[in-house]
Amino acid sequence: MTNLKKWTILKSKMVLDHPWCQVRQDEIELPNGKIIDDYFVNLKPEVALILPITLNQEIVFVRQYRHAVGEFFIELPAGSFDPQQESAEVAAVRELAEETGYITQQVRKIATLYDKPSKDTNQIHLFLAENVIKAKEQQLDITEEIEVILIPVKSVLEKITQGEIAVAGTVAALLLGLKFLNFGK
Repeated sequence: MTNLKKWTILKSKMVLDHPWCQVRQDEIELPNGKIIDDYFVNLKPEVALILPITLNQEIVFVRQYRHAVGEFFIELPAGSFDPQQESAEVAAVRELAEETGYITQQVRKIATLYDKPSKDTNQIHLFLAENVIKAKEQQLDITEEIEVILIPVKSVLEKITQGEIAVAGTVAALLLGLKFLNFGK
């Protein structure tokens, strides 16, 4: 049994309500009685992320520019979705096809994680897809310019430790997925 208590929201207002970014400002009372009037929360959409593995035991990655830090990153295919419009699994398979042109018939849930629960509201839904095949061309959004990269499963842990793969959701999916498949023993 714990003595920890939740914070109390005294007031809440939207300070930024744009389709690309929503921020809420809460006035909160901490369990110790102190009041914080400017606690900001990012209202983010759910994210579906997929770990696609080919018949040749290669992982299908995307390499793309990420403007917030001004660098290119190697990541697993992923994207946001509205759970009222589609399931996380459907969104993951859709993102795989749109970003890479690969498709799959075998999808398994790995985990659901929170990326930054201190400030962000969303979850990241992680999936594993085995025996993916290239079946179509990419269908990219206006903000996407994506290079598809295949990396052998046996090389992935080394690329993580060398910092070549460094996006948190991707690393979590890889470590959980490889453990799930008994790779990297």
